[in-house]
Amino acid sequence: MGGLTEANLRELAGARSFERGRGYLDAVSGVEVGDGWIGASVHGTERYEVELTLDGPGGLTGECDCPFGLEGNFCKHLVALGLTVLARPESLPRQRKAARDRAQDLDGWLAALSKGELLALVREQIGEDRQLRRRLELRAASARGDLAAVRARIRELLDIGPFAQYGYVEYADARAYADQAGQAMSAISALTGSGRAADAVVLVREAMRILAQAVESVDDSDGWLGQVGTGLADAHLDACRAARPDPVQLARWLVGHALGEADDGLTDIDPLDYEDVLGEEGMAALRKLAVEAWQGNRRGWAEKCLMERLAKAGGDVDAVIAVHAADLAPNGHTHLVIARELDIARRPGDALHWAERGIREVRDLADVDTALVDYLCDRYAQVGRTGDAVALRRDHFGARRTLLTYQQLRAAARAADCWPAERAGALAVLRADAGQRQLGWYGGSVLVDVLLDDKDVDAAWRAATGTGAHDRQWLTLADQARATRPADALGVYLRLAEPLTEQTGNVVYEQLVSLLLSIRDCHRRLGMPEEFTEYVTALRTAQKRKRNLMCLMDEHHL
Repeated sequence: MGGLTEANLRELAGARSFERGRGYLDAVSGVEVGDGWIGASVHGTERYEVELTLDGPGGLTGECDCPFGLEGNFCKHLVALGLTVLARPESLPRQRKAARDRAQDLDGWLAALSKGELLALVREQIGEDRQLRRRLELRAASARGDLAAVRARIRELLDIGPFAQYGYVEYADARAYADQAGQAMSAISALTGSGRAADAVVLVREAMRILAQAVESVDDSDGWLGQVGTGLADAHLDACRAARPDPVQLARWLVGHALGEADDGLTDIDPLDYEDVLGEEGMAALRKLAVEAWQGNRRGWAEKCLMERLAKAGGDVDAVIAVHAADLAPNGHTHLVIARELDIARRPGDALHWAERGIREVRDLADVDTALVDYLCDRYAQVGRTGDAVALRRDHFGARRTLLTYQQLRAAARAADCWPAERAGALAVLRADAGQRQLGWYGGSVLVDVLLDDKDVDAAWRAATGTGAHDRQWLTLADQARATRPADALGVYLRLAEPLTEQTGNVVYEQLVSLLLSIRDCHRRLGMPEEFTEYVTALRTAQKRKRNLMCLMDEHHL
């Protein structure tokens, strides 16, 4: 990736964000050019701070604190800044040189100051910048080895009090609080870097607990605290790698954290990331503790996840199956999960056994996970058991009786070359449903749909006439039967058009005109164009105040 060019901006942002960025050129303000960076504010839904890095290791990069940018994307605001700078190409080299000159002048001036003058300058800044003062106090306490003072400063940084009104941090203040919490995270990481890793382990765990409590009182809609939580998790792993705590105690803490004993939803820690720290002794303890926790609560979500994670990492598919088998869903979904795990392990026979067991153990096929039925039918087809696939599809259709299950039965039966007999049986079931008064017209509705799907128009028309049909079905029937039964289709179109004449709106007018075109076609097929002319003339007279309808009819020569 090269430097700042329009082509690079497009490549980094993608076509959509690049084009949207063009619309934000007037929203860029406060452009500031450094030697290798350009910063500005861009006013979108909120005011966002953006910065382009011109000469990074990977070439042009950028950061923006909008929600899309925080996810690591090169957003439209960065595009807008880049295009703004490119519009003044002659000034960029001059501004970068000026920035380099200012930096060199500042560095030379600072180097010439005496120790006393530097101290005076730092003290002046500390007096004006509370955040700087806190950071330096934290570093000083760390350098002294004063763990109590470091802990106190970290607690101060994580305190929501200065940002909360009525005990809650509103959205507008959440970013500032998260920035301060980030300072605590950085301070803990610095402890590890300065040889105080054991203290860092203690403090990062305390910070996790405090932050987990604080997040309940913060509007973290943009996920700022989630980023801090991720940073704390990284800081904990780094500190443990440096401090090498007791492996059994670490395993106990990791299991407790994974099971939610600290009620911490911000710091997602994977115990397997600590394998190099735990060693054989710690990993053995981790597995033992995980098994004990799972055996004590086999239906616990966290316990199951931890056990499954450890079992998969160890390649123990039987242990994975045992975890799932301890809490089988009544609809067969868990059986399907087990079958897929066995497929991955290249144990197709066992996979098929679990899938079939899932079907047997479902009390009512109407409630089965349809993915399990699909899986088993696919497996049957793969091994040539087409008759078993048809039988399962037949049973599933009998339990659900929908157009989809009918279509699936048809596909399976055609593959087994037995569709005529299966079709007769399926239609008999639907006709029996349609004839049962307590089912209303549910069975008849599905019967019409399946006959239409089979392109059996005459049978569908008889079913609709005998058991009733929805307007949508009548319209489909009329469209399919118009060529052979124009008089019947005409009656349907006229009935459906009548209520639309009492309504207004462009969508209604489009529906009405579509029906009018079909009505015209029916009259032509019946050799009665004059009757259609009379019908349309009367309709125009009655609807003449609807200007959009009249225009639409004119467009279609009605």
